[in-house]
Amino acid sequence: MKILDRYIVKTMAFYTLGVMLMWLGVYAFFNFLNEVSSIGQANYTAIEAMKYVAMDLPSVVYAHSSVIILLGSLLALGHLASTSQIIVVRGSGISIMQITGVVVKAAVAFIAVLILVGELVAPLATQYADNSKAKALGHNIQAKNQQGFWIKDNNAIIRVNKNFDGQLFGGVTLIKLKNSNTLKSVTYADKAVFDGESLKLEKTNDYQISRNQEKFYNIDRDQFEQYQTQVSFDEEFIASLRKEPYELSTWYLFKQIRFLSENSLASDAFEVELYKRIVKPFTLVAMIVFSMLFIFGSLRDASLGKKVFLGLMLSLFFELFSRIGGVLSIRLDYNHFLIASMPTLVVLVFALILLKRKSVQ
Repeated sequence: MKILDRYIVKTMAFYTLGVMLMWLGVYAFFNFLNEVSSIGQANYTAIEAMKYVAMDLPSVVYAHSSVIILLGSLLALGHLASTSQIIVVRGSGISIMQITGVVVKAAVAFIAVLILVGELVAPLATQYADNSKAKALGHNIQAKNQQGFWIKDNNAIIRVNKNFDGQLFGGVTLIKLKNSNTLKSVTYADKAVFDGESLKLEKTNDYQISRNQEKFYNIDRDQFEQYQTQVSFDEEFIASLRKEPYELSTWYLFKQIRFLSENSLASDAFEVELYKRIVKPFTLVAMIVFSMLFIFGSLRDASLGKKVFLGLMLSLFFELFSRIGGVLSIRLDYNHFLIASMPTLVVLVFALILLKRKSVQ
């Protein structure tokens, strides 16, 4: 059985690698065409464009890992079926469930490797690509950071008008609260410096507000050369504010959710993305198990082209259903984890039951 396992895994690895290279080739071609309009500006040459496209490929692999592995598995099994090798294997006493187990274990191992690439390599490569492209074009690397944001940090609300580089802010307003509906003070500064632990406001106007149960009775105004306040967020959190949930690594997704939850802020979009990633390996297993029903069907009618088409349709269906489910769970305030996991669980159970029945036939 070990020899058979190695042979199936080797075949799957060969076809999965082939699918990945073709998939990346298509993406690289169209991404390069998208960069052609920028070639010739400043120091942005064709070599720089190709380097930018190449450094973005790890994130492409991670984003489409389930589709790549599924199609690679289908092609590998299609090859074994079309050359009658599966008939020989089953004739030697190996059951359908045993073959399925080998395929699933190999697919999970492949996706584990791609998850490591996506979590560790892709963010660094993408950041390097963006910085290199901006430098070649003569742009300020942090130019796209120059938008404002709001942050609620415990009993304080911070408004930043401009974020220059994640450390230097312009037009900063610090609002401190005594409780959920009572102001304590408002501090404004034209410039503030953030060191990752505290916010240092320079040349500030500080307004201390005192009130009784009925009305405000005093507002004291002071001016300080420097006003410092401790914060609970860091520079990575600031950088993540301009990114969509799918652009963040899983660790930063978790940190973002924890920070937002601690400050009673909405974290639904980040939770949906996190749960989708947790369920992703199980979704892949469900798709593979479901597709095995067709692999072990009629070998005369099921051509290799039909298997590839089936794999593509299954992938698109699950991806579309996952996105629709995520949007609905946010819109209708359903349980996000339940919405993310229920389709996978239903398909997996249904496919295992049918596959078990086919195995004993």
